[in-house]
Amino acid sequence: MTTLKFCGAAGTVTGSCSLVENGSTSFLVDCGLFQGNRTTQDLNYQPFPFDPSQPEFLILTHAHIDHSGLLPKLVKTGFKGKIYCTEATRDLLEFMLRDSAYIQESNVERINKKRQRRGQPPVQAVYTIKDAESTMPLVRAVDYESWFEPSPGIRVRLWNAGHLLGSASAEIELEDKLKGQTIKLLFSGDLGPEEKAFHPEPDAPTGYDYIICESTYGDRDREDYTLERRRQAIRDELRRGLSRGGNVVIPSFAVERSQELLHDIGVLLDAGEIPNATVYLDSPLAHKATEVFIKYASEMEDIAVDESEIFRHPNFRLVESVHESMAINQVRKGAIIISASGMCTAGRIKHHLKHNIYRSESTVLFVGYQAPGTLGNIIVSGAKSVRIHGKEYKVRAEIRRIGNYSAHADQAELIEWIVARGEIIGGLFLNHGEDEAREALADLLAEKGLDREKTFLPKFDESFALVAGSPAESVAQGEPRIDPGQLKRDWHNDYAEFMLRLSSQLQASESAQQRREIIRRLADALESTTRD
Repeated sequence: MTTLKFCGAAGTVTGSCSLVENGSTSFLVDCGLFQGNRTTQDLNYQPFPFDPSQPEFLILTHAHIDHSGLLPKLVKTGFKGKIYCTEATRDLLEFMLRDSAYIQESNVERINKKRQRRGQPPVQAVYTIKDAESTMPLVRAVDYESWFEPSPGIRVRLWNAGHLLGSASAEIELEDKLKGQTIKLLFSGDLGPEEKAFHPEPDAPTGYDYIICESTYGDRDREDYTLERRRQAIRDELRRGLSRGGNVVIPSFAVERSQELLHDIGVLLDAGEIPNATVYLDSPLAHKATEVFIKYASEMEDIAVDESEIFRHPNFRLVESVHESMAINQVRKGAIIISASGMCTAGRIKHHLKHNIYRSESTVLFVGYQAPGTLGNIIVSGAKSVRIHGKEYKVRAEIRRIGNYSAHADQAELIEWIVARGEIIGGLFLNHGEDEAREALADLLAEKGLDREKTFLPKFDESFALVAGSPAESVAQGEPRIDPGQLKRDWHNDYAEFMLRLSSQLQASESAQQRREIIRRLADALESTTRD
């Protein structure tokens, strides 16, 4: 029997990982890190819902950490097969996994200092830089649109997905052991929008038994825009922000988003359409990624400057060292600061927020999706105060948001791509999306004529039987690793919000006696809960 198991990105937009078992052969498509609130991130520390030593190979659709970030853990725990991806993905992966490992080690070092003070035992990093380095020898680069055979009887072909440098959709053919027929699968990976700098629109053939498609923006359409209109939108926001007399801080994903921003800002500076600001790209990862983009500049589309000059504007400062990063915090006005991570979950962006978010003259400009439970989502949702590195900061900066830099296809574009694949014989699986997005997309596809009973919204660790020429059938779901209700908001989010409200209430109280009364009532409530 052939089965497909969803080991991540089921009801959420991170942790993409699918396991295909075909008789005695098994393989993986992606193995991504879980991002979001702390409960979601805790999934990274749990064992895989399969034996890591069993899959013979892995197909990696692209280098984004939510698709590749658990590869070092997979190798650390026993995987010995080959990892197949495009050449550009391999080049990006070389330093993205090291960067992710560095973050894992740094986070654990900080956590263990707190645990030591509390008398608690230390915790281990999900993986280390050494584990990341051990992963790269397993990576094999393959060309777009060329069949290869990673295991006898299994053929794979990669197609441009238009999402990221090197991103791919994976077409897979394997033998149905029961019927002796060929099962045809297509994993979309992440799909890019029609209007996207650097890459052509997503492409793939037609005629599949099963399609596994992302649904990040399954419940929303972006405003129609061209690349020129996108550039105008960032121009207007930068003019507005810089005119306020402070800095403009832009949380941005280090790979692709940062390069798009640099390209557009460079064009605007050359044209004199924005003030002559210094632009800091403060992310060692983004710096290295920019060098890879330069390597492939001759293959990229919609570049508005000579390829030899791309990302090399004299106003750009590509920051690497910690000392250089800290020096930026002395700049009080006139700077555009692009820093990772894009959802403000880790990295240097938190330090730049700490030095700017409380200043009314500054601007924080969000240019991408903010997953529920992340600091970025909390800020764009209108929080008056936020906690960063355990301290409270008032949100006085102007918070702005534009959506034209999304690397994901929106609802209409997803529908167009799915419909263009032709008749889907066995079923369509919508993954890598929140439940509301998946439901909305499934309903609209039904209106387009797709059989709603053949559209599946898989749950965590749910397995489906795949049979050539037949609808998929759910056959098993393991013990839940996470309560789906905790994916959007968990107790850590509730705790942070409560502490901010408590602090605000205590500060607003007119006397010490009132403050003591608030604390007494809370203590009584805790005591009552303990007795119950």
